[in-house]
Amino acid sequence: MSQNSQYSEENIRTLDWREHIRTRPGMYIGKLGDGSSADDGIYILVKEVLDNSIDEFVMGVGKTIEVSIQGTKVIVRDYGRGIPLGKVVDVVSKMNTGAKYDSKAFKKSVGLNGVGTKAVNALSTYFRVESTRDGKSSAAEFATGVLKDKEFLEETSRRRGTKVTFVPDETIFKNFKFRMEYVAKMLRNYVYLNPGLTIIFNGEKFFSENGLKDLLEDNNNQEDMLYPIIHLKGDDIEVAMTHSKTQYSEEYHSFVNGQHTTQGGTHQSAFREAIVKTIRDFYGKNYEASDIRKSIISAISIKVMEPVFESQTKTKLGSTDMGGDLPTVRTYVNDFIGKYLDNYLHKNPETAEKLQRKILQAERERKELSGIRKLAKERAKKASLHNKKLRDCRIHLGDVKKDRRLESTLFITEGDSASGSITKSRDVNTQAVFSLRGKPLNSYAMSKKIVYENEEFNLLQAALNIEESMEDLRYNNIVIATDADVDGMHIRLLLITFFLQFFPELIKEGHLYILQTPLFRVRNKKETIYCYSEAEKLTAIEKLSGKPEITRFKGLGEISPDEFKHFIGDDIRLDPVMLDRETSIEELLQFYMGKNTPNRQEFIINNLKVELDLIEEK
Repeated sequence: MSQNSQYSEENIRTLDWREHIRTRPGMYIGKLGDGSSADDGIYILVKEVLDNSIDEFVMGVGKTIEVSIQGTKVIVRDYGRGIPLGKVVDVVSKMNTGAKYDSKAFKKSVGLNGVGTKAVNALSTYFRVESTRDGKSSAAEFATGVLKDKEFLEETSRRRGTKVTFVPDETIFKNFKFRMEYVAKMLRNYVYLNPGLTIIFNGEKFFSENGLKDLLEDNNNQEDMLYPIIHLKGDDIEVAMTHSKTQYSEEYHSFVNGQHTTQGGTHQSAFREAIVKTIRDFYGKNYEASDIRKSIISAISIKVMEPVFESQTKTKLGSTDMGGDLPTVRTYVNDFIGKYLDNYLHKNPETAEKLQRKILQAERERKELSGIRKLAKERAKKASLHNKKLRDCRIHLGDVKKDRRLESTLFITEGDSASGSITKSRDVNTQAVFSLRGKPLNSYAMSKKIVYENEEFNLLQAALNIEESMEDLRYNNIVIATDADVDGMHIRLLLITFFLQFFPELIKEGHLYILQTPLFRVRNKKETIYCYSEAEKLTAIEKLSGKPEITRFKGLGEISPDEFKHFIGDDIRLDPVMLDRETSIEELLQFYMGKNTPNRQEFIINNLKVELDLIEEK
């Protein structure tokens, strides 16, 4: 009997709302992850709950939101109107239930599909919602979306509003941990987009008076800015921009209805186009688009009626219209920039002069590079036909219609043995491998020319597809996978220097990671435990008792492909490379990679920790 003939009515089943979310969580919250990446599911859960509180603020009620994260428990409390008491259960457990279907009430709201809190409820082992309004309170408790308890508190003196408490389900988000830096960045974005809103996070207060201007000031060193930030505001649009003195690449922070569109979309494309057109018209010169936008640091926020995003996680705007009787997104952005940026440049001749000098400098550099760039592109093209350095995967970040595009990962490895182990054990759909030959160059204080002259850097840039724009980035995660020895650490440092020097926004946007690999394998005949530290090794020896076999891994090449699949699969441990908001990239690189050897030696001696100190800390 053929397999097809067994297809009958019994094969078809309808999942209820919570089963559907739990069976296909990726449809609702993107990738799952363990919290090491800013777009992991646990942060989307926090965001979905917060969005409802933000919408209350936008409606003019509830100027303060309190967020607390202790371990795995999240509490979000707002002082909005509170959910209507008779609908507390329905709003968090019935699909297609919510106020956002009434377009008048929430014309430019963030979540338009009534799915958000239902997904959080279904994907949490504990979920409690409590609403207070008109001196009365109602609460409901759930476990994995199943109602466990419901209570009506007739009278209360508590302030009105909604309080949601939840604990993500560890069977879905395996070994997860909230990284407070990611949550803090998300909350800061909320206050930049909603001046006047106060968010208190674990006791720390976030507030913004000047919106996107504050965003650029907080994310960049003031001394690095070529001219004071240009800050323009309209009814449904806000823009802030400057150019960097040191950064090569373009940097955009874009938002739609308060949603951080990390992958841009129609509004960001229109903004990039509008800047070029306006500046060409202002100077009356047909400058190259890349020369105008080189080193730009900018942010744009627009409000659209009933926006259409290219995925459920809303990271890329697909809408072409602003909604209502307004024009297209492209026309709206072009008209606004054309009028207000032009006015600004006329009124601020000093800024206009600095900007023009920057464009002319970019033009000179581009012309100097043109010959070598052409040669490098030809070399990269030839190499990509038989590029032994890159073993590519099938799904890339730009494949909008593919579910797993956020999992697309490029491992950068040293030498053939390490890349061989990863290549044999990787997931060919989402994991690619780029192998380095020896140590890369220290690129500190070098010009962009070196990226084209150095074959390794040129091929890496081509593999990532980031020469023209971050919008074309091929992999969501770039993972440095080197040995945990002195040489491996040095290679890490040299690669981080390369990215900081030429592509800092890869780090700013949270794409760069270090792969943690086990230092020890502890096993007996029944069980094998991989340990990532001395402390974990001691715990494993205690657990397995007797005299287990202990193996110390010296390099990635020693780990067999069969074992390696454990370290780059579901249980992968990644350390994100993050930038301290207080430190300028220039100062950082100068200290660690410059010619100030005595200062560095003193710093290392003063901060040196021996293995025993680290065990005690654990």
